[in-house]
Amino acid sequence: MEDIRFCGQVLEAQQRSLIVALAKRYGGLSRHELAQTVCELLDWHRPNGHPKTIECRALLERMQEAGLIGLAPLRPGRPQGARTTVPAGPDPQSAPLDAPLATLQPIRLQRVETPADRTLWRTLIERHHPLGHRVPFGAHLRYLIQATSKSPTVLGCLQFSSPAWRLKGRDQWIGWDDATRARCLQQIICNSRFLILPHVRVPNLASHVLALALRTVTIDWTAAYGVKPLLAETLVDPTRFTGHCYLAANWIDVGLTTGRGRADRQHTRHGASPKRIWLYPLVPDVRQRLTQTP
Repeated sequence: MEDIRFCGQVLEAQQRSLIVALAKRYGGLSRHELAQTVCELLDWHRPNGHPKTIECRALLERMQEAGLIGLAPLRPGRPQGARTTVPAGPDPQSAPLDAPLATLQPIRLQRVETPADRTLWRTLIERHHPLGHRVPFGAHLRYLIQATSKSPTVLGCLQFSSPAWRLKGRDQWIGWDDATRARCLQQIICNSRFLILPHVRVPNLASHVLALALRTVTIDWTAAYGVKPLLAETLVDPTRFTGHCYLAANWIDVGLTTGRGRADRQHTRHGASPKRIWLYPLVPDVRQRLTQTP
């Protein structure tokens, strides 16, 4: 088979296999979204940390011309250079909410699908989450956390998205080599945003929401993308948070990242900002299923 090159480098077999699997499983994504997802998973970034989306999209179209993958039809989008902005708006509630969890039940996760919900979600994340709002790469699901005991009250936000391409602690815990990781990575989802609004002070709410979220997102992700997730991951900055809610929800601490960050292409920031890796198996035999041969 003729070599396929990306930015002058020949694609490795596992990289090609991952791209083929992504194109097959996420056929509903636009070409731009699929290119962003590939860049995220294969860590194809410029020195400034921005993904090589344009080059990756060209690669995908060459692979389509070669008959290796199928792509979604071209569809109109916003003009090149258009930016996503987060409009200013009031929080749904700012008065302190101090209450036992039982008085707010049932807690509900509202899937973010309408323009109004998207605006609210982005506003709250930009205003209250340390990482702010960023356009996610490819496949993702977002939720508003609501208390519905009396009238719907927004308590926070959640986002699940594509996993990290390489995490030493996670990969060792699973027992992955490079080829197996490339083949099975899409069965992992990342809890990339979790926010309880600062005025909400409800004991045990965070761990309760995490348990509810994993049950909900497993169903929703399978329906939306045709892939059943087997493992959830998240990264917690230990200089900001203890990760106690993940511990209380029975997530597994598998160590720290190297702290390089995706923008460190020259390996100069080792240990600069390590994050703690937490995992949650969504099936009992997760390691066996993530390492089995096809």
